[in-house]
Amino acid sequence: MSITERPVEAAGGISRLRKDAVGLTGVIFMAVATAAPITAMTGNVPMVVGFGNGLGVPAAYLVATAVLTIFSVGYVAMAKHITSAGAFYGYISHGLGQVAGMVAGLLATMAYVVFEASIIGFFAYSANDTFKSLAGVDVHWLWFAALGLALNAILTYFDINLTAKVLGVFLITEILMLGLTAVAALLNGGGPDGLMAGTLNPANAFTTTGLTGGAVGLGLFMCFWSWVGFESTAMYGEESRDPKRIIPIATLVSVVGIGLFYTFVSWMTVAANGVKAPEIAAEQYAGIFFVPTGELVGQWAVDLFKVLILTGSFACSMAFHNCASRYLYAIGREDLVPGTRRTLGATHPRHGSPYIAGFVQTGISIVLIAAFALAGMDPYLHIYTLLAVLGTLAILIVQTMCSFAVVGYFHVRKKHPETASWWRTLLAPLAGGLAMAYVVLLLFQNQETAAGDASKSLFFTLIPWIVLGFAVLGAALALYLRFRNPEKYAIIGRIVLEDTAERDPAEEAAVDRPTLQDTVDS
Repeated sequence: MSITERPVEAAGGISRLRKDAVGLTGVIFMAVATAAPITAMTGNVPMVVGFGNGLGVPAAYLVATAVLTIFSVGYVAMAKHITSAGAFYGYISHGLGQVAGMVAGLLATMAYVVFEASIIGFFAYSANDTFKSLAGVDVHWLWFAALGLALNAILTYFDINLTAKVLGVFLITEILMLGLTAVAALLNGGGPDGLMAGTLNPANAFTTTGLTGGAVGLGLFMCFWSWVGFESTAMYGEESRDPKRIIPIATLVSVVGIGLFYTFVSWMTVAANGVKAPEIAAEQYAGIFFVPTGELVGQWAVDLFKVLILTGSFACSMAFHNCASRYLYAIGREDLVPGTRRTLGATHPRHGSPYIAGFVQTGISIVLIAAFALAGMDPYLHIYTLLAVLGTLAILIVQTMCSFAVVGYFHVRKKHPETASWWRTLLAPLAGGLAMAYVVLLLFQNQETAAGDASKSLFFTLIPWIVLGFAVLGAALALYLRFRNPEKYAIIGRIVLEDTAERDPAEEAAVDRPTLQDTVDS
């Protein structure tokens, strides 16, 4: 067995993920699949058009693209110097300290853990609906949920390259489907009211156009929600080829590429429906996509659209499974809780995958799905919506912390002055952090509308307290280690790989092994 077929076991018993397992295209596929274009468009655009910004949805996506691009400037600056499967966990630990790092680590882990169960709920609901409408067969949604979780566990057990290929196929088909309808609308000159180019005016992102009683805040939040997962590029740094080059490129391509695509699709969707788009979206929801698809392309395309929503949601759940298992692995290998290095922090001897963390993630998802099912809750209304709101709140808080961590790393701790600049590592992260904090505020202000009827449940009421509980737990664990076990405290979020960190030329021949970033920086 060659060295590329197994992880390198380092001093201290830390096993690493498989090196050079995936390239630039694979990382982009996994990041974009996590953002789930077809799920984001069919799930969020009708909400924005019917209850948020109205006809201004493409302008709202343009504004979100600009904000997230600014956020990414500082994010990729960190990626050039810190490569860790923990991504946010490592970045915030280095920039704001271990206490903040542990808080971010637990919040991010919780978010990605619940995201898989959330998307599986949407997948199961879509599968049940698709089989009923296309085949006339009513299969209980729990069977589809079990199938989705089982496939995720099996496919992610192997080399990440397999996952990237599977996600790539699903991703290409869903993008082609969305693009087909959008291009057909463009070539048709739009709908009854033409191309409606005025809807692209950025000013429309902050007004309710063609809609009575809409909520601008809800519209903007739903647009930002559509990107959740793009930041997962950094999680694959340890497994990618030349991560200091690949991860920054993959992140910017994902953010800008997704943003321009979302803007185009939402613009053409509004144009295809005309000025009555808000009314159609409020009454028919996904019909805002299906009706023009049937008229411009044909009924066969509508049926295919429904199938691809199903496969796209499954691809998204698989991508989140990968994210969650890598966060569990990143925290587990630090052995902050004795025994986790040999379990959560272990990698497969051949495939280099965090297979135990993956199985733990599957187990947690099963428990979540089962708990909601036993409570008689709906897979879409409750599982998908409530867990998505919970995870999104947590991840937006972590993204906000990450922006300020960039400033802390480069300008407070004075790391890597050759990279530090007033724009890239100071103004852009500050602007991005403030903008992300505003998005968190939007979520708090509009969470009941975003959750819909699910806002009446006890779980919805507990969401802020769950997030607060994980934050307090993270801070308490870090402070406990700080006073009782300083050596472990020093490791929090600090394990990176020497072969992915900067070295002096004399060190190039050294054996690859995990090390502490502070040691590398010194």
